Amino acid sequence: MSTKPAVFLDRDGVLAVEESYVCEAERLKIFPYAKDCVDKIHKKGYYAIVITNQSGIARGLFSEEELWKMNRRLMRETGVDAVYYCPHHPGGTVKKYAMKCNCRKPQTGLLEEACRDFPIDLTGSFIVGDRAGDILTGKAMGIKTALLESGYGSQRLEQNVEPDYKLENLREFAEILDDRPKNDTVH
Repeated sequence: MSTKPAVFLDRDGVLAVEESYVCEAERLKIFPYAKDCVDKIHKKGYYAIVITNQSGIARGLFSEEELWKMNRRLMRETGVDAVYYCPHHPGGTVKKYAMKCNCRKPQTGLLEEACRDFPIDLTGSFIVGDRAGDILTGKAMGIKTALLESGYGSQRLEQNVEPDYKLENLREFAEILDDRPKNDTVH
């Protein structure tokens, strides 16, 4: 099976406006340029896969069913290939989700799950986010990292990180993304 690289995208601050906790699908404000950027990512030969922490579920702010509605809307309106999310938080109030896990960024569980579901070549892959956890996840997986200013950005980082790229928004990332090398790996 032929593999191709992926662009792993955080949701809030990358594809949608960062608004702390979005609790209803109708309130998710997708950037007007998000679909065009995802289309460019696809045209350049990459998967576009969302990797997002959604601790609002563990905190009892919204249900997993409501998040599924948000994910379906995000997929429909942007064309991303898949959405992987972590509903957990160790300080959560909903017992089922109040835990440490291996899927909450900066842990790598969501990327590992995506790699089991898709034939991904990590050597050419990226993670694009607006927080330190996104960059740390990418570093732990050995992929290139891009920090966007369209969400929390460099002024509100939880800790110092050194991304491979610092860019204004996903449009800028889509422009600098190289076309996929033509020598596909075949398994």
